[in-house]
Amino acid sequence: MLSEEFYSSVCGPPVAPNTAVSKDVGIYCHALTPSYAVKSTFKKSSAPPSGLALGPSHVFAAQQDKSQVHVYSRARGNQEVTVTFPERVRRLALAGDVLAVGTAEGSLILWETCTGRLITTPPCHVQPVSCVATTPHHVLTGSEDSNIHVWTLSRLLERNAATELEPDLTLSNHRGAITALALNESASPETSICVSASKDKTCVLWNYQTGEPLRTLLFPSVPRCVAIDPGSRAVFVCTEDGSLYLVELFGDKPLIGRHSAEVSSTVVQVTSPLGVADPDMGPASCLALSHDGTTVLTGHTKGKIMQWQLTENGHPTELADLNASVTNLIFAPLLQAPAPTRPAAVVKPSLGEARYAFTSQLETDLGEEETRFDAMLHGPGFPEDLLEKAVLSFTEPPPQAAANDGEAQKQTEELWQIINEQRALQKATLQKYVEAKSSQA
Repeated sequence: MLSEEFYSSVCGPPVAPNTAVSKDVGIYCHALTPSYAVKSTFKKSSAPPSGLALGPSHVFAAQQDKSQVHVYSRARGNQEVTVTFPERVRRLALAGDVLAVGTAEGSLILWETCTGRLITTPPCHVQPVSCVATTPHHVLTGSEDSNIHVWTLSRLLERNAATELEPDLTLSNHRGAITALALNESASPETSICVSASKDKTCVLWNYQTGEPLRTLLFPSVPRCVAIDPGSRAVFVCTEDGSLYLVELFGDKPLIGRHSAEVSSTVVQVTSPLGVADPDMGPASCLALSHDGTTVLTGHTKGKIMQWQLTENGHPTELADLNASVTNLIFAPLLQAPAPTRPAAVVKPSLGEARYAFTSQLETDLGEEETRFDAMLHGPGFPEDLLEKAVLSFTEPPPQAAANDGEAQKQTEELWQIINEQRALQKATLQKYVEAKSSQA
């Protein structure tokens, strides 16, 4: 049976004396299915909220009020390296082999973990970065200054770029500090949805590629963490009073899209929570959804990890007690995207200009890779695209033949011009001869 795993982190002192929980452990790897269990632990880490990033082979953990990031090997379960950045690290997010770091000085730092390349933007936020979210193509940073910046990842990673590193867009509808960001990974500009939460008690749905605000949700309490359903059809929000809300985007009354009956500027008041946690658990500081969207986990300041049922007025059940404030919950990918190479190790960032080298291990035998000619040779018949290209080659003359035809036509016209001139001269000469002969007669 397929095992579903998630990672959690804790920060701060123990909530109560508990000898069953090690005080030195800061990151846990849990197995959720087929049965719950703690599979492995990583020591000496104190990651703040949104300070944990999970890669295919490594775990990256920011350290509370420090400029350090601890890097752990998932396979060996040990700490490989400690990386020190030029500014204090507040938030982390991973986009492929690039670690996006939000700093307390309001800057965005990109660390290319496979080469050690380091890119630092100017302090575009006037206050510390409070959240970072990534897709394979974009990086979004939210700040306590109530603004959200949208960055194109390829433009930031461009070598020898002539333009200054500035955000593509700034989303500025909020009137309070940004507390959380969540976005889907759609590559289409029409379906790129982002949800931002703020201390002004609102969550705003955006199209982050166009900068258009799609809808504003108003809650009774300050939203602390948000998540988007894997199908981008609903938004989950945890508020400061311990409530969990489920807001459907395309229900009986769609909130966004062309079927929405109201304009995007209409504020939606959300008052009916999916459930409310007990007050002694403390507010939720992190939220995670399983890959199929049927399991909702929340981590609380009193050390509890709760599992929620997707039914109205459902009460959560306790999944684990880590005896310290739970700050991060991340589900591990079920399947890794196939890649021909794998980086051999994490390369510490270089602060100065350098010639970067990429060292990797081959995951496949490149000599046995089937070429297009091999596929056509061993396939049952000819591919449709090849046949279509062959038919078009008969109906349309090649460019060189068209050029030759044009040159031949030009030469033919010149020859006909010479022939017509000779005929006119012959006719004029013959006319003079006829006139002379008739005068003699």
